[in-house]
Amino acid sequence: MSRTSGGLIERLNQGPVIGDGGFISELERRGYCEAGPWTPEAVIENPDAVRQLHKEFIRAGSDVCQAFTYYASEDKLSHRGNKAGVYGCKAINDAACKIVAEVAKPAGCLIAGGLSQTPTYLEGGENSKARVKEVVRAQLDVFKENEVDLMILEYYEHIEEAEWHIEAVKEYLPGVPVCCTLCIGEDTDVHGVPTGECGVRLARAGADVVGINCHFDPFRCIEGVKKMITAVKEAGFDKVHFMTQPIAFYTPDANVQGFIDLPEFPFALEPRWITRFDAARYARVAYEAGIRYIGGCCGFMAYHIRAVSEELTAERGDYLPVNCINWGKCLEKHTKPWVRARASRKYWEELNPATGRPYSSSHSKCDGWGVTVGDESLKDDTKS
Repeated sequence: MSRTSGGLIERLNQGPVIGDGGFISELERRGYCEAGPWTPEAVIENPDAVRQLHKEFIRAGSDVCQAFTYYASEDKLSHRGNKAGVYGCKAINDAACKIVAEVAKPAGCLIAGGLSQTPTYLEGGENSKARVKEVVRAQLDVFKENEVDLMILEYYEHIEEAEWHIEAVKEYLPGVPVCCTLCIGEDTDVHGVPTGECGVRLARAGADVVGINCHFDPFRCIEGVKKMITAVKEAGFDKVHFMTQPIAFYTPDANVQGFIDLPEFPFALEPRWITRFDAARYARVAYEAGIRYIGGCCGFMAYHIRAVSEELTAERGDYLPVNCINWGKCLEKHTKPWVRARASRKYWEELNPATGRPYSSSHSKCDGWGVTVGDESLKDDTKS
């Protein structure tokens, strides 16, 4: 079967839409991005690496391919002396859009432009809204020129900044569907605004799809979006859809700042990685909660997205990605009989994976710095 067709809202009205996974984290692991700045200059310096990752997610079943423009605002590219500032956001975003279009269009996938939080907002100060919207508008020319199918606004810790970004996109790209996700937990954003209220404010600002991405594991993100669903529907926004794009690491011990406060972030998170079967369970739980845009963020690799896509095959008109494992049925071809015995859904659903780390702790103690907008430690001391 082929993928569903049409624009984003049309596809969401038909059934689940599968997003892609984590680009900045995966390309850092592959040696193409630098941890710390987390900016996407790889689209210029190593375009083949970016192109290859897009291809892997498409093979795994992604319906939407997001241009690799994460954190590509002018203020972030040069923040604290980051070298990516020499390219500028226009060159980076244009390269990202052209790379994704090259591989996504032939596959029938939608192309998304992307925005995220800005250092300008975190610095606070006078005329903050005007300065933030100026930073946003500087990025939007490229998305307009490249005629993206939708915009994904993601990774906002503060509902206020997300609202400002939605307003800017609606003003500059009228008619383009807007998805907006906050990187918050089940309870509040980092300023204490309840998660359900955050969902309502996103919808009121004009977002067509609202939800949560990054910072927390799939099941914590789902719990947060459930609160958004209830609040948004009670507020009368009947046409709004919902989405989740969580990290692929378990975070039961993370505080309001999510996994960035865990001492393992960012270089030692592997023991927390979800399995492909966890990803399949995530897809099912999200779908049953009423979430229709289901993807991943940091740590979500192609095999996780393949599991998501495979789990929702029936709901997607029997569309299957390449090389599905069908709950391990392929193991029936293995030479060892005890491995062949694992070729069943029951085996993998009941498995409790071991870490292989003797006496390892199950939880960590979060750093809990507690700084937020306007704090001196958030200001870019390289500007002066």
